[in-house]
Amino acid sequence: MKPTRSSTLTILTISTSKYSNSLTIETSTTMKSTNATNNMSFSSPESLWLREVKVKDLILDKKRLVEVPYTASLADTMNALVANHVVAMPVAAPPGHWIGAEEQSGSGVVDLEKRMSVPVSTIIGHSLEGLSLWTMNPNTSVLDSMEVFSKGIHRALVPLDSQMENVSGVELSESSSGYRMLTQLDVLRYLKAHESELKNVMSRTVGELGAMVEEVFAVSNLTTVIEAIKCMRTASLNAVPIIQDLDILYEEHSQLVDGRGRKLIGTFSATDLRGCPIDVLQALLQSSVLEFTENMSTKAGCEVSHSSRELVTCNSWTPLAEVVEKATNDHVHRVWVVDQLGLLEGIVSITDMLRVIRTSMS
Repeated sequence: MKPTRSSTLTILTISTSKYSNSLTIETSTTMKSTNATNNMSFSSPESLWLREVKVKDLILDKKRLVEVPYTASLADTMNALVANHVVAMPVAAPPGHWIGAEEQSGSGVVDLEKRMSVPVSTIIGHSLEGLSLWTMNPNTSVLDSMEVFSKGIHRALVPLDSQMENVSGVELSESSSGYRMLTQLDVLRYLKAHESELKNVMSRTVGELGAMVEEVFAVSNLTTVIEAIKCMRTASLNAVPIIQDLDILYEEHSQLVDGRGRKLIGTFSATDLRGCPIDVLQALLQSSVLEFTENMSTKAGCEVSHSSRELVTCNSWTPLAEVVEKATNDHVHRVWVVDQLGLLEGIVSITDMLRVIRTSMS
């Protein structure tokens, strides 16, 4: 199915949701655009170069988007995500057809098989990221795209055959035969490939640049999978660090805790649930998050991300170039910041990396 201007188009992303006590897919419904204007003045050589490069240059080798109809079940959509090794895909509906969230009451009992049989169109709008769909004109400069991505937007649709040659805004105002997906990671990989032209910022430490966010919420190694999912969907988080339990009576395992100064031992991500068969996931909901991440890779038919099995970390004194390399090589959206003892100090996300790189050019 090829989406056009008259179709209702949404984007699915792997996320935790208030829809149920389980993992769901979120969809984006509101088409948003921006002319990428701001009060910053960009005159450095780096900014001039990035104004010349267009986002269409970054998607030349990307595959055409795989879509699912709005009538597809959640289970079928999850299977499509796994089969195509992606964490997001478009959903298209006929013109005028409402796609939106439905109120769910229920008892709170986790019945994944029943939940996964619902139409994917009924789960829209249950997460912050699922509230909007960003589109980007192919002639938008990489520099302008960095403004959007530095504000926490993870991905945007780019039409394949836009005729609007002189438009640099992030807006889809015409029909297209198809789309490509541009992500934060695509832009970061491009910047890494041209690291020599960004050495002034890449050589500085993440601490010096202010790229590290010190507030970091975590779960303990004794927190169950279902409790972690509940905590993450409440806080609108897609991943949390797993910290070592303090082995004290009042340690709370059913809610997020301040991770600073605690021993980092793993990562629990919503993406890790993507490739887990429903029956296996159902059986593991009461297991600890650490057991889940350690055992998933040994179970047939399950996929667990590299980032969950191996810690991707840096220090506050690590050069930005090294942190960017870790994120791109390991395909992660965040790098945990630890001290010499492996105790958590904060987090550097791709959003933060793009923000400080862009700010350095003003």
